[in-house]
Amino acid sequence: MTSSAAEPDIAPHALGKSDPLRGILLKIVSVCFFVIMATMLKATETVPSGQMVFFRAFFALFPVLAYLAWKGKLASAFHTSRPLGHVLRGLIGVASMSLGFFALTRLPLPEATAIGYASPLIIVILSALLLRERVYIFRWTTVLVGMVGVLIILWPRLTVFTGGASMGDAEAIGALAALGGAVLSAFAMLQVRTLVQTERTETIVIYFFVTGSVLSLLTLPFGWVMPTPGQLALLIGAGFVGGIGQLLLTSCYRYADMSVIAPFEYVSLILTIVIGFVIFADIPTVAMLAGALIIVASGIAVILRERWLGLDHSRAREASTP
Repeated sequence: MTSSAAEPDIAPHALGKSDPLRGILLKIVSVCFFVIMATMLKATETVPSGQMVFFRAFFALFPVLAYLAWKGKLASAFHTSRPLGHVLRGLIGVASMSLGFFALTRLPLPEATAIGYASPLIIVILSALLLRERVYIFRWTTVLVGMVGVLIILWPRLTVFTGGASMGDAEAIGALAALGGAVLSAFAMLQVRTLVQTERTETIVIYFFVTGSVLSLLTLPFGWVMPTPGQLALLIGAGFVGGIGQLLLTSCYRYADMSVIAPFEYVSLILTIVIGFVIFADIPTVAMLAGALIIVASGIAVILRERWLGLDHSRAREASTP
């Protein structure tokens, strides 16, 4: 899955020098890396999802640790005052990734990606219900429209339950897994929101990969397989690529506001459609395209609305300053 579905975005504590073009470029490159990661994992379809999570998390540590050592932040990255918070984030994140990776083995790449776009919409719902955040009618409307898009994608898969057992049943389970992964990803993001209040960005990233590596080993008794040399190369490569993608994702928010950069997450839809067709011979359905466009439009509407409100608030503050 892409960053939005498999791993919640983690913004740094403080922005660096404003450079929106650089931030956008870093975001697009990070999206490309995450799509490559998802493609490599999908190409290892016979490997259990728990095993995929281990390789994804463990080998992502290497580029991240190397980068932190280069920046002189390696020692401080392991200092935490909330170890149990990181374990909880790891539990939720591993469950989310497991479902997302399982969905990759059952669904076309662009479809699994599109369902994952439901995660930001679910975050809005959870923020209102669990965090008691005030959500105005515009955001509720866009969330409702976006969830209609999710239902449009899911419905052709779910209707197979009305018939006999078939390949479609596996796809239906994959669709539900993708949706479950998106829901858990939203819960993980809420946990990250609490962690960033006291924890450094690099600490959250490191402990997620460490706990992800350890927790995924618990799936070992449930059918890990001996990968072929080709599968092993893809699994290790997916971990490294995902780790680099995480570094790029974290860096992009140092140069521009999230509202500027976030819409470029949807570049992944175009990339997955092209890669799915060229590599896996996946032809996107009308329902998938229609639902994905509705979800993307809803997400961008929320982002633009928040940006306009932010600009209006900034102008109001400037006008009121003596």
